[in-house]
Amino acid sequence: MSMHHNILVVDDEPSMLRYMQTLLESDQYRVETASNGMDAVRRMEQNPPPDVILLDLLMPHMDGLQTLEQCRRIRPNAKVVMLSCVSDTRKVVEAIRLGAQDYLTKPFHKTDLDSVLQRLLKPQTGQVQAPDMPGEVEEVSEGLYFVAASPAMRKIRAQVGLVANVDIPVLLLGESGTGKEIVARLIHKMSPRAHRSFLKVNCAALPAELLESELFGYEPGAFTGADKSKPGKFELCNKGTFLLDEVGEMPATLQAKLLHVLQDGQFSRLGGRSTIKVDVRVLAATNIDIQEAIANRTFREDLYYRLNAFTLRIPPLRERKEEIPLLLKHMMTRMAESYATQPLAYSPRLMAACQQHHWPGNLRELGNFVKRYLVLRDEDLAILELEGDAKNGGTGAPESAAHAPHPGGLKSLVRDLKDQAEEEAIKQALEQTSWNRKQAAVQLNISYKALLYKIRQYGIEPPRHPRVRGTRTGLSG
Repeated sequence: MSMHHNILVVDDEPSMLRYMQTLLESDQYRVETASNGMDAVRRMEQNPPPDVILLDLLMPHMDGLQTLEQCRRIRPNAKVVMLSCVSDTRKVVEAIRLGAQDYLTKPFHKTDLDSVLQRLLKPQTGQVQAPDMPGEVEEVSEGLYFVAASPAMRKIRAQVGLVANVDIPVLLLGESGTGKEIVARLIHKMSPRAHRSFLKVNCAALPAELLESELFGYEPGAFTGADKSKPGKFELCNKGTFLLDEVGEMPATLQAKLLHVLQDGQFSRLGGRSTIKVDVRVLAATNIDIQEAIANRTFREDLYYRLNAFTLRIPPLRERKEEIPLLLKHMMTRMAESYATQPLAYSPRLMAACQQHHWPGNLRELGNFVKRYLVLRDEDLAILELEGDAKNGGTGAPESAAHAPHPGGLKSLVRDLKDQAEEEAIKQALEQTSWNRKQAAVQLNISYKALLYKIRQYGIEPPRHPRVRGTRTGLSG
């Protein structure tokens, strides 16, 4: 941290100003004070502006929210931390919407204040994965990481840090594959409920009857085959965080029951007469246009406003392409560990092709691309794939295209021929080793996990022989 960062403390209580000045004045910080909102606004009009503003929420005449709005209007990049002796959910949410970077409840520990200041004043490069690829990678759960190397994602990370501590529903909007579940898990990890369960249900994956029993559980006799009681996800997630993925696809019949749970925190199982009370934080994610769904009456407006206590919009990958190098490196490292093989480097030519690609499938498509590149270990083919997808409008060719005419010309033909040759080589190695997959992997000079992946990819199945007592089937490894 550089020397003498300027901190502006805004509070209407003189004793608090003196305390904060004594607490912060050091070789690192130079502290200024303002006793009201108007003085703080006038200070923001001067140069150089303060590096951080510590702003009291409850002040007479111009309160903290009004002061925050005026300061951010003068200095849109101003870093503001709200201070308050009360934790008012509505005011915290409004402060986040107006651009506050953090929120501390009085009285706070000096370590908490130091932590906030260090985070806000650290160099923008953040954690560096490689000399030319600045960014932050944060593990949110096993195998899932939040990556921020763009202004948009850094802003989302800051908002998550604030809203995680406010026990309200959060609506996550964004295209498929942008990482909405990762953001939801990050909210849970940073919340007071982090030590409790995190569960999710995909509302688009189940028909209405099954979805209702999955959410709310059932009693014996509720329907055919219900021979014993079963708790639903809301019960299992009591005191925890529950993600309703693809909530925009929830059948209308269930939306009213969900609204009732959000309002009252209680419901009944299917076929049950007793009322069950739960304390669950609900997060919801969707890739549909909610306003259009409301206009078409496929989504309840009152449910939208209940879920929309705070909204986070996750940008598509094409709007944050500066993150692609970091994402590629991170995914390669993680997948190479998973497949027990050496990671591959990205040449400038391949990196440029990745930067130019549209990535309609977002992070999911990027991850699949890295997986194929790692397994096939063929840079030219990887570039051909990206260029071919671009010619197809960025959507990629369907798998059945391998057996259709080749409108893509020579490149498409070469790709299909390579797949056929690779499949034949794998089949031959498996036959020569009597389907000992470990020996076949050694013979093919690829990792065991890579071979298993290719077997699944091409749908290769072992020959069926009648089982003979006392002999082995040859399916070792």
